[in-house]
Amino acid sequence: MKTQSTVLAVPPQPGDHRQGPAHARLTLIEYGDFESPACRSAAPTVRMLLDRYPTHLQVIYRHFPSELEHAHAVLAAEASEAAAAQGKFWEMHDALYRHAARLGPKDLHRYAVEIGLDPVRYTAEMDDHIYLQKVREHIDGARRSHLVAAPAFFLGGVHQDTVGGMGRLIDTIDEAVARER
Repeated sequence: MKTQSTVLAVPPQPGDHRQGPAHARLTLIEYGDFESPACRSAAPTVRMLLDRYPTHLQVIYRHFPSELEHAHAVLAAEASEAAAAQGKFWEMHDALYRHAARLGPKDLHRYAVEIGLDPVRYTAEMDDHIYLQKVREHIDGARRSHLVAAPAFFLGGVHQDTVGGMGRLIDTIDEAVARER
């Protein structure tokens, strides 16, 4: 959702979590919340778009957990960053959305082990909250982009309205790819 601006405040950064080719002409930035049912529902559409346009589309994921509505969302975001530090962000991303109703600390640890993270390192990093600052920076970027809820998507730096569902975003990407061909 948006309130004022339709422009992305923080352009793509070298440390962003990316899927798809680096040379892709289209970049879709998602601000998400691992505990949000709407974000969980959007995840298969994002996967479908990557599969549909394997050479045209790159997806960047950023955190925008709702701390007021979702008690475990920030901790889940931290867990995904701990996984990223071990080269497994997208595996944790997928596990968190698969199990969005169960994101307590013990659950997160179990998912870390299941995807093959070093459990000692994971536990130490989570206990020290060493990735909380990165999550807070993503939240700040979302707020500077005038976002109020996740999921939120930007294509080419412009906010895409998905309030009524993902259909309009799919159409926008389909049209953008058709113009490039």
